[in-house]
Amino acid sequence: MNFFGIGLPEMALIMVVALLVFGPKKLPEIGRSVGKAIRGFQDASREFQDEFQKEATQLQEAVKTTAEIEPKQIESAHKEEV
Repeated sequence: MNFFGIGLPEMALIMVVALLVFGPKKLPEIGRSVGKAIRGFQDASREFQDEFQKEATQLQEAVKTTAEIEPKQIESAHKEEV
């Protein structure tokens, strides 16, 4: 089991050190705070991806529309010259 590239023995050592540094009463509060921060980061990341996808779709549609209109404009301009 790897979590962020950290194996089980390393994770256990980190938990023991955190328990010694923060104490058993503060540890659940810190865990909740870290969980909320991770959840907030994931939500922001998901929102960014959705916005990026929306902008990419709009840009793709604009390019498609331009690609369809431009040959018609060139053709009509060519006919006007003749």
